[in-house]
Parts: sequence; C-alpha cells; structure tokens
Amino acid sequence: MSITHRPHTGTAAAPIDRAGKRQILPLVVLSVLIAVVASIIGKVTIPVGPATISIFPMVWGLILGALISMQKVKPVPVFVQRTANALLGLFVLFLVARLSFNIGPELRTILQAGPALLLQEVGHFLGTIVLALPLAVALKMGPATIGATFSLDREPAFAMVNEKYGPDSDQYRGVLAMYVFGTLFGAVIISFLTSLVASLDIFDPGALAMGVGVGSGSMMAAGIASIVDIYPDAAATVSGLAAVSNLITTVGGVYVGVFIALPLADKFYHFLTRGKQADAVVSAEEGEANRALREKISANMRPVSVPLWASFAIINALGLFTATIETGGWDIKYLWGYLTMDALVALSMLLHKAFKPISTIIWVTTLGTAISSPWSPLTGVMHDWVGSVDYLSLCTVVLVMAGLSIGKDAPLLRQIGWKIIPVGVTAIVASFLFSVVIAEFSLGMWTL
Repeated sequence: MSITHRPHTGTAAAPIDRAGKRQILPLVVLSVLIAVVASIIGKVTIPVGPATISIFPMVWGLILGALISMQKVKPVPVFVQRTANALLGLFVLFLVARLSFNIGPELRTILQAGPALLLQEVGHFLGTIVLALPLAVALKMGPATIGATFSLDREPAFAMVNEKYGPDSDQYRGVLAMYVFGTLFGAVIISFLTSLVASLDIFDPGALAMGVGVGSGSMMAAGIASIVDIYPDAAATVSGLAAVSNLITTVGGVYVGVFIALPLADKFYHFLTRGKQADAVVSAEEGEANRALREKISANMRPVSVPLWASFAIINALGLFTATIETGGWDIKYLWGYLTMDALVALSMLLHKAFKPISTIIWVTTLGTAISSPWSPLTGVMHDWVGSVDYLSLCTVVLVMAGLSIGKDAPLLRQIGWKIIPVGVTAIVASFLFSVVIAEFSLGMWTL
C-alpha cells in the first residue's frame, strides 16, 4: 500500500525511483529544520489597538516552508514538492486522529449542551455559504470559491477538500488561502466584531458566546475577551458556552463539512455559475493566459506514490522530533501516542477500502472518539498516551509540509491574490452573525 498524491489529470501515479528516494531525506531534513526554527520563534503577539494578532509556530512553519518552496535562488525540485504534497494527505489524517481523542472525553458535555448549542452550529457554515460564496463568485475566484467559503477552513477542512478534490485542485488552494487569512487575521476581526455587536446590547451574552465558537481557539479566546469586557458579570457563563460551542463546531465540523457544507457549497457555486465555462468570467486574453498557465502547471503535477511504511516513518519521526522541541523535553508517552495514531489511521484506511462510501476522515474521527469516550475501557490509557502528543506541534508538522508543497502552485495562488481579503472578512463576519442570530432565537425557546 502507498500514499498517492493524485491530481485530477487521469495520470497514473509514479512510484518513487532510486533518485526519488535520495530526495526524501533532504525533504525530511528540511522539514525538521523549518519546524525547529518555527518552534524557536514561538508564539508572537502583536498589539493592534484593543486587539492583538497572535502568530503561532505552525504559521511560521507554513510561511517559512512557502518562502523556501517559492524562492528562485536554489529552487526546491518539483519532485520534492510533489512528494511533500503526497505526504500532506496522510499528515492531515493524523491531525484529525489527534483531534478525535479530544472529542471522546467531552461527549457528556456535548450531550448535555442542549438544542440551542446544536442549532446555532448551522449558522457557522450557512453564513459563509450564503454571503461569502456569492461575493467570491462576483470577484471571479473560480473553483477556489468552494474551498474558501464552505467553512472558515480550520485544520480538518484540509482533509475534507483533499479527499474530495485532491491537493492540487483549485478548491484546495482556496482552503489554504482562507486558512492563512483566518490564522493571521481571524482573531483581530472577531475581537473588533464582538466588541461592536456586544456594545449594541441587542443580543443575549450567551448567544454572543455561542457565536465565537467558530472552531478556532485563537478566535474564540479573542471573542470571549471582548464579550466579557461588555458583560463582566456573565464571565463564567460566556466562557463556558463559548468553549462548548467551539467543541461542537470542531466535532460536528467534520461531519457537517463532509455531508452538508462542502456538497452544498459545490452545488451553490455551480448554480451561480451555471451556463458559463470556467474561462467565461474573464476576458478572452485572460482566459487564454489561464489555460496556458494551467497547462504549464499540469506538467509539474504527475502524481507521486510514496510507500505507506515510509509515509508513517516520516510523520512519526517529524512529529516526535517537533513535539520534543516544542515541549522542551522527551517523554516515552509521545512514542506510544504516535503508535496509537498509526494504528488508528491504518485501520481507518483499511475500513475505507472495504467500505468505500465512508471516508477515511469519518472512520478516523468516529473510531478515535469511541476509543477515548467515557464509556470506553481504554479511555484512561488513550488520554495518557495520545493526550501527551502536543496538538500544536503536530499542526506545525502539517503546515511545514503544506508550505513546502506550495511553490509549484504559486502562480495559481497569485491568481486568488487580494480577493481572499474581502471574501475572508465576509466569511468570518457572516459565520459569527448567523450563529448569534440563530442562538438568540433558540435561547427564547430553551433556558440556559
């Protein structure tokens, strides 16, 4: 079995030959170096008026990887970039696996959260599709619109779009653009937005708290601070509801994204662009240039097939090394944690192969949640082993690999360019406001 980076070109995957194997080691060494530098830089907080921008090591890893991948002084071989892209699909599965072990212990909280918390989740994905998607279509973002607007595109979105469209698709580049935008500016936008809306005193603070649970820890923290500043007496309630809402968004986001949000965004996009060819939204000259550009890029898109054992070895080595650096020491539990995730991901891949309609992401999430739930006899040891794996260090590994694969796609990323700014702002604002409005009406029917 092997991990394959397979763009939608119909081209058969090329196994890694002897020369290719020699290039895997430089890829691993380069990834380690970038992860170390990112960890040394650490979290950087930049004050912006009453708000702050927090840049985490994972973002530095993505930026550094992208800069190295796109630089022209000593170009990174395209084959190495394609190999990084092939490994990225597996890496995001490990990210989902780690997340699933945070879900299980909180199942009781989720079940007790109440209908209001569940209903407001609709606003998080509906807002982005209803407002941000039409704006992206109007700005002629092309198929990247789907990836950029089906959700706020936190970590699990990479796996969803990667599995449905492939890592070389426009949809995937839309996810990447929105993820970077949200990571860098999401907390600032949420901070200002919640301050403004809360100061109007037209919504219940509980509804506002649910609205900031958009699936991002940094955005949630910024939103809580702004709401508590207006409603200090409701600090405990606001913090509790925001945390549970964020958990529900994170847990339900995988299922809602796979079964509802992503298919809905795809259909809505094609409805808004019905009867139009992909190049019809631009001038004839631009259309011809775009076609030539895509032909040039497709020449660098021949798929790469990496042996499964090598893929697992690489992510384990990178993950363990990065976890040791970021936490400042080695613990044998890190090894047991990664071995547990190895088994979970491998089993999920086998189950997906046996039951094609159910994606690997769903298997990973469901099995990890079940194993770590309060009703599982393994929950204690699972929390001890997998819980010891630093989530942010794993995020750093994933985004370093994503950054190293960007160079070959730089021309298409530049096509999205500035358009992600108004689309990103609209997506964040719409996700928050739609959720708050739904939560406000729900709280009229159920008591906190």
